[in-house]
Amino acid sequence: MKIEPNIPIIMDGGMGRELKRIGAPFKQPEWSAQALIEAPQFVSQAHEHFLAAGAEVITTNTYALVPFHIGAERFNASGSQLIKRAAGLARDCAKHYPAASVAGCIPPVLGSYRPDLFSSAAAQPLIDAMIENQNEYVDFWLAETVSCLAEAELIANRVLPTDKALWMAFTIQDEPDGAPRLRSGEKVFDVVRQLDKTRISAILFNCSRAEVMEQAIVTARRSLTESGDEQHIRLGAYANSFSPIGHEHQANNGLCALREELTPQAYRDFARSWIQAGASIIGGCCGITPAHIKELTTLREN
Repeated sequence: MKIEPNIPIIMDGGMGRELKRIGAPFKQPEWSAQALIEAPQFVSQAHEHFLAAGAEVITTNTYALVPFHIGAERFNASGSQLIKRAAGLARDCAKHYPAASVAGCIPPVLGSYRPDLFSSAAAQPLIDAMIENQNEYVDFWLAETVSCLAEAELIANRVLPTDKALWMAFTIQDEPDGAPRLRSGEKVFDVVRQLDKTRISAILFNCSRAEVMEQAIVTARRSLTESGDEQHIRLGAYANSFSPIGHEHQANNGLCALREELTPQAYRDFARSWIQAGASIIGGCCGITPAHIKELTTLREN
């Protein structure tokens, strides 16, 4: 695959806050799963908003379909059905946009921003459920908000039998001290170098501040260049609209405030710097709206 960084692929934005914005059922701890359970037409509406804004990739609404959000009892009883429903809705929406692709979201199944909670033994059956119940509907896999190398390696291993490409999206520290690091403290350069890239076609950074993405891309690009993989793996970023998330953050402990100053135009300017740094995939995470995504599409014209 020839990489053309000046013509970026445009991803969608944040599903959870878009559902809240359009009046869908929305509460914690269920988060974006609540609409899928009670009123799935809102999920389709959110996908449609991002597609109409110019997104070329939509992501399945499976991020919160884990025991951490919907509870172990509900997951055991209906998790597979809900995952299939989310993937099927995305597929149905994409049918109306011939150029659109569906990314099968593999979330941080044991909790966002919490590498200290990660356990391969506990995570594997949940990751396998995500893969098994989305495989027939999605074009490729998107591992989101990955916070440590061990988590990335497990996901990369579990998707191998599907023969589908994997985009690996890492969440990084919002207030870096020197070299960019994952939430685990592992350096981005080292993680990219050590990662088994057998199935990986893109390395991205997500659910972190827009301000820290450029340096992460620069660092990842340098690591890929040193390993000879820069021509085979795309780089990308999709930031959130949150204030900095620190080490003590507890997911589901209230809604994070959104940054009013991160307007669609301001976000576009950040994304332009990511492209200049080597990104060929851009999009948005939590709090990034269809208006932001529409503004990103102007970067394909310049």
